[in-house]
Amino acid sequence: MIAARPKTLLAMGHQVADRLITSRVRDRLAAIADVNPDLVAADFADPAVAGELASAEVLYTSWWCPPITEDVLARAPRLRAIVHAAGTVKHHVTEACWQRGILVSSAAAANAEPVAEYTLASILFANKRVLDLARLYRERRAGIDLEGSFPGIGNYRRTVGIVGASRIGRRVIELLRPFELDVLVADPYLREDLGVPHVELDELFERCDVISVHAPALPETRHLIDAARLARMRDGATLINTARGALVDQDALIAELAAGRLYAVIDVTEPDVLPADSPLYDLPNVLLTPHIAGSLGGELARLTELALDELERYAHGQPFAYGIEAEALATSA
Repeated sequence: MIAARPKTLLAMGHQVADRLITSRVRDRLAAIADVNPDLVAADFADPAVAGELASAEVLYTSWWCPPITEDVLARAPRLRAIVHAAGTVKHHVTEACWQRGILVSSAAAANAEPVAEYTLASILFANKRVLDLARLYRERRAGIDLEGSFPGIGNYRRTVGIVGASRIGRRVIELLRPFELDVLVADPYLREDLGVPHVELDELFERCDVISVHAPALPETRHLIDAARLARMRDGATLINTARGALVDQDALIAELAAGRLYAVIDVTEPDVLPADSPLYDLPNVLLTPHIAGSLGGELARLTELALDELERYAHGQPFAYGIEAEALATSA
């Protein structure tokens, strides 16, 4: 038990709290912090949270946390830290928080793991043409000439390109190491050796059989993957996007997919939920999923464990292991 438990307020959507704040999490929160696990600030203007906000030293946040604006901070004079049990903090940690010197931590490292796992599976399935063969087998209900239908099928010595040496991109590179694949990475901010060739983005698009996108969504990365770059891809190559829909020119991608030249695994789109008439629902060379690569179900426990570890470090006067600096947000998610 910690002698001086920091006064902590939960701030997230009520539905998120129902999933994250399990009995085990409640017990650990009680051991670390002075917190009311039944009070959730889904709206900082709610009179019911005013007293707790005024005395809170830490905000324990997650998805759908409202923005922590200058007005909110004025009503939280004792606030010293924000521990985020999810990925990006850009949606709720405002410039006012950084100006006040509030410490910020994120569980983005924990959320990176399922995304990287999903990407690994997608890469291996793409080169094995699993979706195509499963569809053909279902349609024909007879033997298939595998090599004749898909010459060169398989993963051995295929070239995989990673767009963005982000936390997730780096983890994907690590997960790919046991496989006999050739891996390239493209990232203009990369200054260290990740053990794979670092190439320019256009070269990566020309050389790879599978390209996986892990860059941050920034104004300068909107439509980073445009018609010209898609045109550089090899016939039969696969584009995987688990990052953000805005990184890809969706209309240009649909044109390439409709022509049958490329394949795609798309977990994020623009908008997040596509209209019912989008061609992406029906194209046979597309695996379209509704943003499932990140933490779901039992994987949420990984986020809370990391965030609780960070809260415990703060309670012991130790620095965060996964602290976020304002300057890093300019080039990260």
